[in-house]
Amino acid sequence: MTASDDTPVGRILTRRRAVSLLGTLGAASLFYPRGIIPCVVRPQETEGPYFVDDKLNRSDIRSDPSDGAVTPGTGLALTFNVARLGASACTPLAGAIVDVWHCDARGVYSDVEDPGFNTKGKRFLRGYQVTDANGVARFTTIYPGWYATRAVHVHFKIRSGRSEFTSQLYFDDALTDRVHAQSPYAAKGRRTLRNADDRIFTENGAQLLLSVTPVGAGYAATFDVAVRVG
Repeated sequence: MTASDDTPVGRILTRRRAVSLLGTLGAASLFYPRGIIPCVVRPQETEGPYFVDDKLNRSDIRSDPSDGAVTPGTGLALTFNVARLGASACTPLAGAIVDVWHCDARGVYSDVEDPGFNTKGKRFLRGYQVTDANGVARFTTIYPGWYATRAVHVHFKIRSGRSEFTSQLYFDDALTDRVHAQSPYAAKGRRTLRNADDRIFTENGAQLLLSVTPVGAGYAATFDVAVRVG
């Protein structure tokens, strides 16, 4: 999946820009039905070394299917609103597979062998959902931890037919500081890399920052993304 030829990857459409673009193409509407999901183009980013196609169809990705253990951490409810970017308008992208994976509070990924850890056979903090008729996929997870070479992030991949869109989600540094000052994150100590120091984030990460809202003892975030399906 890539953005429309008229809308380069890496650009979030403002309402003015989108109205201008879609207006020249004869589009009747910028938004999904009922104005739920705006037509927003996001940049792709590297998949990284830790994607494993475990085919875990589940909304709550906190547990490890091998033993049922639940990964500790501050709760995060993450919703994806996925749109199909067409020649003249955006429409809900139903039936797309949305994969999510990220590290735990210790900075450890599951089901991989790394110089610092070996978690082969574990499958915590991994899973996928299929978008519904409105293009929506929902996940229950935890706020990610950190590791030395990266800013705090969540990986995601959207697959539809033969098309694929891969990118990452980021968090405001001040919010991360507050979350990571609490258990179980605090046990790892202060993180060594912030957003501005992450070479991947500095490319276009500002367009991938989540707007996070407190909900109970945790947080919730919704991410809008429009993709071209080939």
